[in-house]
This record gives sequence, structure tokens and C-alpha cells, in this order.
Amino acid sequence: MRAAVAVSQNPNDPLSSLVLKDVPKPEPRAGWVVVKVKASSVNMHDLWTLRGVGHDPKNIPIILGCDVAGVTEDGREVVVHPVIADAEAGGGDETLDPNRALLSERHDGGFAEYIQVPEHCVIDKPSSLSFEQAACLPVAWSTAYRMLFTRGELVAGQKVLVQGAGGGVASAAISLAKAAGLTVYATSRSAENRQLALDLGATAAFESGARLPERVDVVIETVGEATWSHSLRCLKPGGAIVIAGATSGTSPDADLGRIFYQQLRVIGSTGSTRDETQAMLDMVERHGLQPQIDRVLPLDRIHEGFQAMIDGHLAGKVVITVA
Repeated sequence: MRAAVAVSQNPNDPLSSLVLKDVPKPEPRAGWVVVKVKASSVNMHDLWTLRGVGHDPKNIPIILGCDVAGVTEDGREVVVHPVIADAEAGGGDETLDPNRALLSERHDGGFAEYIQVPEHCVIDKPSSLSFEQAACLPVAWSTAYRMLFTRGELVAGQKVLVQGAGGGVASAAISLAKAAGLTVYATSRSAENRQLALDLGATAAFESGARLPERVDVVIETVGEATWSHSLRCLKPGGAIVIAGATSGTSPDADLGRIFYQQLRVIGSTGSTRDETQAMLDMVERHGLQPQIDRVLPLDRIHEGFQAMIDGHLAGKVVITVA
């Protein structure tokens, strides 16, 4: 079968490490299911793997692609939950399993004609979504769902600030928060991304660092150093920052005085459980939500999609189809 494989890691020329090649079709094994891939979307995680960031080189070569939608051999149209883990090892939460792995970290991903995953990782695809749309959801949207409703414990009527509105998780958080009846504020340095936030349902969108009209219950933080102090200032006493990334840096001034005096909470969040992915998909279908797609490309043009992401010329996801 044809697949896009990370054959090496190169921080300066990552696309030279991504090779289209023929590889063996996965052989069925007990407890796992083979899925014929229809679509898989590109994530920054794929690029970090090619650059050698946060990916053990001993797991190279590996097929990339964390987000997958396809069809099982018995005809089920499915979305693949992307966290390969044991809930029991995590005390009931698979994201706390010390040996958890995102698809394409230790197990071959979805930029291929077929993929094999544990049976519990396949979830029925919402009938309202195309395969291309469904392939945008598992990583970013499930991460956003967990940040908002499991870790952030937000409920209708509360207020949330989403930092860095152009990011995949941030954009998903705006859509989900709006659907849940939250007041949603968003920030971005880009006027285009501020408009995107409004289009997705944000109540208002502001320049990064701007004063909000009121303080919020929770901040959704994936930017890191560049927005950290602003996130702290925007919280109500007793509020929480939920963090699932730090693209601008991991070591901001902690401002411990503000944290203890205002009794703020700092909460980490990574990935999602299968139940959270299912709940996210149910919410998407119930509210008629749709992810933003910038372009759809066939597998043999995958390098073009990666380059567009590197250049930053995207307004939504790059989806790779495998016919």
C-alpha cells in the first residue's frame, strides 16, 4: 500500500524526511481492527516529528497522520480515537497512562491506504459529516473538548477566553464553547484570525494583550509565554487557566503572587479519552458544527500541504484523501 513515511528527522529541512513509498498492508491481529483510510488531516505534531521535536528517533521510520476517518472491513464508517493507551494503567483515565502514545508516535498513522488500531479506538462517524470533515476532528476538537468541559468544568452561562484564535485547538474551542452556551472572547495578533473567531461564534475578538470588557472564568491557553501574563490578568478570582500547549515558549514569568492572592488554578490538559472523543462527536452532530477546511489534497501531494502549513498560509485544516 502507498504511505507517507517519516524516514528521518531534519530540523532545517523537515520535508526531505517525508517520503511517499510502498509499505506492507497491516496484518490483522487480535483486539485490533484494520481501517481503510478515506481521509487524514495534517497536524503540527506531524511537522514536529519530522523536525525531531518530542519524537524518539528510535521510532523512525513511521507512517505519519494523527487524524483518521475511514471504513472498517465490515463496512462501518468510523473516526479513529487517536490516543493509544490503557485506561486501567491511568487509574481510569487513559490520558494518564504513562505509556500512552498519540497515533503516529509509536504506532503507524493515517497517511496511508490502511491503518490498524485497537478495536476500542474506532467510533462511528457522524452521518452529518463527510470523511474529510470528520478527519479534522479527533486531535484538535477532542483536545478542546477536554480543556473546556472536563478540565475547565465550564457550563452554560460562564465566560471563557481563548488565546491565539488561529490555532486548531483554539478554533475548535471557540466553536464548542459557543455551542455550549458560553460567552466566548478570543484574541489574535492577526485581523484575519480575529474575524475567523467572530465567524466561529466568538462574542468578541481582540488584539493579543488587549483589555477585555470583563473577567472570565477560564482561559484556554495554547500559546504560552507570549500570552501568559495576559491570561492571568483576565481571570476572575478563583478562575482557571487550562493549558494544552505553549507554542511561543514554556517558561513565562509565573507571577505566583497573583496566582495565590487571586486563588487562581493552573490546569494541564493532554489529549482526550475515548469517551471525550465520543462526546465531542455527539456534540458536533447535535449542534451541526463543521470544522474549517483550507484545502483537500490527494496523498501524492502531501508535501504541498505540509509546505502550506510551514508557510502559515492556511485558514483551516489541510486534509489528505486516500482514494
